[in-house]
Order: sequence, then C-alpha cells, then structure tokens
Amino acid sequence: MTREDMLARLIAQADTEGSDLVTLRAIVEESSEVGAARALARLGLGDESAQDDIDELRELLRAWRDAKASAWKAAVDWLVRGALALLLVGIAVRLGMPGLLK
Repeated sequence: MTREDMLARLIAQADTEGSDLVTLRAIVEESSEVGAARALARLGLGDESAQDDIDELRELLRAWRDAKASAWKAAVDWLVRGALALLLVGIAVRLGMPGLLK
C-alpha cells in the first residue's frame, strides 16, 4: 500500500467514523510524508543517490567558502603591502634620500 493509498483510507475513515485524535494525527503524518517525498522528487533528490548528491554539494560549498576566504585574505595582504610600500616611498622622499629621485 502506497502512502497516497494510506492517506486516502485515513481520510475516508475520518469521513465515515468521525475524526478522533489518532486518526487526525495519522492523516497529518501521512500527508507530511507524501508532501516531503513530492518536494524531494521535484528537487531531484528523491532517488537512491540523493545522499551522495547532497554530500557532493556540501563539499563544493565548503571549497567555495575556502576559496572565497583565501581570495579576501590575499586581497587584504596585497593592500597592506601596497600601503607599506607607499609609506616607505613617502618616508624616503621626506628624508630626501639621495639617488631616489634624479
């Protein structure tokens, strides 16, 4: 019996016999399972290899975050080096270093 069949039976039971708390809980649980399965299927994650796909996506996301952090670190590093180089050139000009500007 599929989940859809079970849900249809529970709804029919609630219609004929009345809906007690146990029946309502079963309807909610079965409809949640059916909805979750549909959502996963629409995302393409309803098959057996879905866990491998999720693991691969997590790995790619981790690599992207590492690369982004490295790029920011390198950019800040170059900016600091450039600022320090300009500071040294400014000090050299201020002190009038011979041979610097001819």
